[in-house]
Amino acid sequence: MNTHCDNIRSHYSGKWANIPVVKTWDKGPTTDLPFGFSVLEFAPTQARDMWTYATCCMSQPSDSELLELHLFSPVQCESLVELLTVVAHYHRTGQPLALGHTVNFGRPWINGSICDYGLISLPYLDGPLIEEFRLPESEKIVRCLWLVPITRAERDYKKAHGLAALEHKLEQSNFNYLDPFRPSVVSSV
Repeated sequence: MNTHCDNIRSHYSGKWANIPVVKTWDKGPTTDLPFGFSVLEFAPTQARDMWTYATCCMSQPSDSELLELHLFSPVQCESLVELLTVVAHYHRTGQPLALGHTVNFGRPWINGSICDYGLISLPYLDGPLIEEFRLPESEKIVRCLWLVPITRAERDYKKAHGLAALEHKLEQSNFNYLDPFRPSVVSSV
């Protein structure tokens, strides 16, 4: 039993009004991840017509900054469990991630997509109710942020012009965050 993981799972379930399937990826150095780490798979509902995948226990109560990530998909996709596990591994053993960071997926988000990077963004679809979760009996806040699949050109644009400029471009273009085959909202930088 891992109370921290249970609290995170309850937070997501309560806010998204859905019970997840708990998934794990057992290939690679997953023993480097915290005890109880998993990826939660939320099936579509009437209110949320998409698959949602969320890390659970990527953060630990002893961390100075507690971070969990989620991403959306138009289809059920086991490879997203692997993707979030790899991102969590990088966060825990490589470079700590935070709002505004980008990560190189090393492959397309979904097969055939040109989105092979992820942008750690505010959870604009769900707002602050999903973003901030205070641990029971603690002053610590877990930040649940959105991992938005982006293209290399969009990542380069963010590096050159900043997070706000890229988010403005994404918003202006009314980009479809569920379309793995969407074009880049910027041309090469």
